[in-house]
Amino acid sequence: MPEVTIRDNDAKHRYELLLDGKRAGELVYHRSNGVVTLIHTEVAPKLKGRGLGEQLVAGVLDDVRQHDLHIVPLCPFVQEYLGRHPEDADLVERRP
Repeated sequence: MPEVTIRDNDAKHRYELLLDGKRAGELVYHRSNGVVTLIHTEVAPKLKGRGLGEQLVAGVLDDVRQHDLHIVPLCPFVQEYLGRHPEDADLVERRP
């Protein structure tokens, strides 16, 4: 079973999904004032259908929660994920 790791590459403004140490996907973001805007999720085409995108988003949301941040989910994939995982809805930034 391949080892999956999620890491924050702050210099490139993306979370990276590593599969056995090699980048296999990413979630591009913008961070400002305690809010992480999730812009685009992508997994290598040859790896689609394996649930790696779900693992990437879950890892990102875990990191956001650990750092006491909130998100703005612009990415349609993240929006779909949140629809299936209402337990993470508390991470969404509520604007007046």
